[in-house]
Amino acid sequence: MPRIALGISYDGRPWQGWQTQPHRVTVQDALEDALSRFVAAPVQTVCAGRTDTGVHAIAQVAHLDCAVQRSDESWIRGVNAHLPSSIAVQWAQKVPAEFHARFSARARAYTYVILNTRVRQPLWSGRAGWIFQPLATGAMQEAAHHLLGEHDFSSFRSSQCQAPSPVRTVVQAQIERRGDLVLFHVRANAFLHHMVRNMVGALVQVGLGRQKVDYLATLINARDRSQGAPTFAPDGLYLTDVVYPDFELPGVETGGFGLD
Repeated sequence: MPRIALGISYDGRPWQGWQTQPHRVTVQDALEDALSRFVAAPVQTVCAGRTDTGVHAIAQVAHLDCAVQRSDESWIRGVNAHLPSSIAVQWAQKVPAEFHARFSARARAYTYVILNTRVRQPLWSGRAGWIFQPLATGAMQEAAHHLLGEHDFSSFRSSQCQAPSPVRTVVQAQIERRGDLVLFHVRANAFLHHMVRNMVGALVQVGLGRQKVDYLATLINARDRSQGAPTFAPDGLYLTDVVYPDFELPGVETGGFGLD
């Protein structure tokens, strides 16, 4: 049966995460309902990385197996016709049977957006975390450097995390200021549950001057979530890239959102 890969973007605010739930208020449920209506048959999908309630995606990847033959453009237009405005298929492509949206991925990237203004901005509500005190981004970058490499990230792992190992390899951890926005770009082979949001929570403590720049190194060595900072809000978290070096997939089109 042919396998189709889809690139999907979504605004996470209306949805209770990616993964299907009995209440069916999830991105996966909405996508599978749209796919089923398009091909007039039940469809199941597998994604590259399950996102939490309120988390957004610019470049989620999913695959499905379906006997219905359609052109790539038809998959995009036809499925989008049945999707709400907060979810859209960006590209579709036939892939070999050995392609797997989750297990074929070799790296994933996220960007967390912090609005750093004295007064909150309604247009960023649900789209960015908000800190009204000034953030020392230089100190945050120095602290973020400690995240690079292979580590046991137990101190940044949710108590509900089901991953068999807390060890992950981070290859990018960059703080960038763009006007009133502070962006945290992070790339790793994989992520633990709440890992990025817990990293952001710790970095904010450094940026506010409440912790020293070696705080994240201390947390990594502690391997104890109870010693970490509070989990930061999901509002500003975006899945921005999934890397499949063994397969040629379409590039990510961010629509000028500018998180890359």
